[in-house]
Amino acid sequence: MTPQMLPPILAALVALVSLCAGLFAFLAWRAAALGPEKLRLLAEQSLAGTRAEAETTRAILAASEGRLTAAIQFGTTDALSRAFAEMNLATQNVSSTLDTLRRQAAADAGKTTEVLETRLAAIQNSVNEKLHEAVEKQMTSSFARVLEQFAQVQQAMGEVQSAAAQIGDLKRIFANVKTRGGWGEAQLGAMLEQVLPPGAFERNFALREAARERVDFAIRMPSRSPLWLAVDSKFPTEDYERLLIAAEAADPDAERAAREGIAARIRLEAKKIREKYICPPQTVDFGVMYLPSDGLFAEVARIPTLIDDIRRKDHVIILGPTLLPALLQTIHLGHITLDLEKRAGEIGRLLGATRGEMGKMDEILGRLATNAATMSSNIEKARVRTRAVSRVLKTVELVEPGAAQQLLGIDEEPPSPIEDDG
Repeated sequence: MTPQMLPPILAALVALVSLCAGLFAFLAWRAAALGPEKLRLLAEQSLAGTRAEAETTRAILAASEGRLTAAIQFGTTDALSRAFAEMNLATQNVSSTLDTLRRQAAADAGKTTEVLETRLAAIQNSVNEKLHEAVEKQMTSSFARVLEQFAQVQQAMGEVQSAAAQIGDLKRIFANVKTRGGWGEAQLGAMLEQVLPPGAFERNFALREAARERVDFAIRMPSRSPLWLAVDSKFPTEDYERLLIAAEAADPDAERAAREGIAARIRLEAKKIREKYICPPQTVDFGVMYLPSDGLFAEVARIPTLIDDIRRKDHVIILGPTLLPALLQTIHLGHITLDLEKRAGEIGRLLGATRGEMGKMDEILGRLATNAATMSSNIEKARVRTRAVSRVLKTVELVEPGAAQQLLGIDEEPPSPIEDDG
């Protein structure tokens, strides 16, 4: 080894020692940053001690470098030996310091790892407990909601089954023409009973004498003479069902054919009503066809000019459950008006009779007034005579009342009511 190579070697050794010290200091600082506060303080203290030792080692190496340089310059073997011995000692010190730093960093890292593992375990246990509680609570709530919804679904299925059974019953009922007609009549009868006053309509009424045809309902119109309005219920369900099936199947040809069938059936029924139940002067000059379903009435109303043609040609008005109550209310108001007119006539006659009696009473009161005036005049005349007699007898001595009654033969007078009250 030549003297020119020693300074670069010493500089490299110093740089290596400084780099190792910085590396271990950085590792200690990282461990302290990740660990708790106490470990961080210990690492900082250890780092400060390591820095001091590194500065001491650097000073020793610098002194050794100076002495080695001087020895090389003066060429003394003893100086070189002492310089190399000091370098060996410094190297051993550096190695010892590095080992100490390595062991201390490993111990600090172990302690930090243990603390971190302990805290992580505690945090994990707390998180697991809270997560378990939240999951259990959520599962309980979700299970309760599922049970509630399942109960609602079961209830809805029961209602659907009940509705399906009722629909099946209705289909079986409406399959029979007489039963279907009876249902429409029952609905119409309930509506008439609800709106019209008692006695304003008749069921299954014969409008013509000795006629076999009887209308479902005959409404008594507000008139002074008997006048009826025929109301007949019709429910062509077969044609209506064909129309609904065609509409659901989106079959325009079948739908058009079903509408034509409904129109033909409604025209036929209107003709029957005109021929059987419209017979003036027993009835008004029009009749009413009642359709007991708003859906059927809507489909009939959608057929162009059907309702107007039947009203103009057959004098039949087609009404559904929504429009018929308006007509019935109008008839009801007519009955109320007619009743008021009848009562107004009776009241007029009663007032006329009262007027005659009042005239007679006035005559009687006049006579009573004349008699009262005559009686008052006679009473006044008697009082005048009594006062005259009293003046003549003024000088006569008075006799006791009891003795006077005995002398004159007058019975004792009973006490007056006023005197008794007093």
